[in-house]
Amino acid sequence: QVQLVESGGGLVQPGGSLRLSCAASGILFSIYAMAWYRQAPGKQRELVATITSGGSTNYKDSVKGRFTITRDNPKKTVYLQMNSLKPEDTAVYYCNLAPQYHSSSTSWGQGTQVTVSS
Repeated sequence: QVQLVESGGGLVQPGGSLRLSCAASGILFSIYAMAWYRQAPGKQRELVATITSGGSTNYKDSVKGRFTITRDNPKKTVYLQMNSLKPEDTAVYYCNLAPQYHSSSTSWGQGTQVTVSS
């Protein structure tokens, strides 16, 4: 059973930075593409960034150039470095397997709250 624990969120001013971490267990982490998602109040969860097992990355257009997803396979951890944060980045951030692995039984961690406000 996959277990995912997100951390690193907080309150930051516009233009600030945060680094999110996600520790995974219960899976052969290194073979899976991983992803970060976010859900803002009143909105559906959306895909923010993905990273393949080989390290190739993709980003939602609105975060390109500001966010960087990386992974450390020995530590079974995926990171999201977020720079130049904007109020519209405010959301609960989740990590999980990339969308192609999801099913109706996909479970989610608690996420980590990111609030961008002055």
